[in-house]
Amino acid sequence: MDNKILKQKGEIMIDRAERQFWAYDVDVRDSKKDVVLLDNVQFIYELSLAELELKALGADFNVTNGLREFKILNKSEELKESIKKKASYFRTVNGEYTDYFHLIQKNQTRSVNQYLTHWIYPYKGKFHPQMIRALLNIIGLKEGDTVFEPFSGSGTTALEAQLLGINFIGIDISPLCVMQGRVKTESIYVLDEILKIKDEVIPKLVNNLFSTETNYYEMIERLSSNERVRNFYKMARLLAVSDNSRRKRDFKSSFIKNLHLMITSLKDFIEIQKRLTLKLGGVKTEIGDSRDIKLPDNSIDGIITSPPYSIALDYVQNDIHSLKDLGYDVIKMRNDFIGVRGNGRSRVELYNEDMKKSYFEMHRILKPNKYSVIVIGNATYQGKEVKTVELTIEYMESLGFRLVNNINKIIFGLYNVMKKENILIFKKEK
Repeated sequence: MDNKILKQKGEIMIDRAERQFWAYDVDVRDSKKDVVLLDNVQFIYELSLAELELKALGADFNVTNGLREFKILNKSEELKESIKKKASYFRTVNGEYTDYFHLIQKNQTRSVNQYLTHWIYPYKGKFHPQMIRALLNIIGLKEGDTVFEPFSGSGTTALEAQLLGINFIGIDISPLCVMQGRVKTESIYVLDEILKIKDEVIPKLVNNLFSTETNYYEMIERLSSNERVRNFYKMARLLAVSDNSRRKRDFKSSFIKNLHLMITSLKDFIEIQKRLTLKLGGVKTEIGDSRDIKLPDNSIDGIITSPPYSIALDYVQNDIHSLKDLGYDVIKMRNDFIGVRGNGRSRVELYNEDMKKSYFEMHRILKPNKYSVIVIGNATYQGKEVKTVELTIEYMESLGFRLVNNINKIIFGLYNVMKKENILIFKKEK
């Protein structure tokens, strides 16, 4: 194939990628088909999760049409509605679009997985929200149940649980992560107050990021007594701080652009919640330590988490610009983070001991016969592979968990510290 044809094909692909939601063709009609996958489902692990999701929702099925469609063998109106309302990997059920298909149309970015408020703040190593929604279904969590996450990170599980009507409790050692989770799930409840002070905030911005002429955070404290409103405007600033530090973008123009996108995303969230009549789950995200979880024994219906890859990826250094802007002592903070302490072999040993404490706590708070999902990979540290997956399986089973599924998930990026992750699904048996 000559270079001219290759270039033309490449330009077509780029053009498609830059058109919003090209992966989700809203003109396709599937009226004669039982269940059809979304167009962007392309990896084996996604098909595995899609099948597990259907089984968890009560479907018996055959896979047809080159693994793109599913013929349901035990059809019922109740099953159809369950798949339509809950499922994550499917475009249509009996020709009707799923709720998830409608949700992902509400997207202010060019990334198909950053719909609603998922996109807010560029956190490294984010969960894939579609995967999390599927896992919530696979481990049998229903409206009113409570899922816990000991490393709540950017808030992906919090938002997906909220959308399914599942209550969420999450902790993270990082105050920046806690703020992210809160902003993404709580801001919709204070949109009117956010809009009320918008025209006061923008004129008081200064072009110089480091100017002390206007103390932004003091200004936000004066303008609103509502913590949710203050968190929203703090995160808007941190987006501009991140853009300025990482991409050298003008601070003020970045702030204004991101503020408007954040507000539009909240409006999208509220509109789709009303249109789909979603009963949102309650969300509680706090600063906390996974090694000492402040919850009673046998009190949680499910756990979904991904432990920090901090022996290979320094989360403190990665967000140092935002943490410093918020006024935190990052040197002191490092001592609290799992996987950041120590050097060489001692760093790996400290990480493993901290993770064992975290797994022990997860076992303690989970109800019997319920599930804990851990998404984890073997990282490379100082040129050697750290067998984190094997350690996790061995220690979890010693606690009384049984490994019921181990799904390989190929990943890209993340500073090349790993090539794949494993989705480990454990059941607490004793």
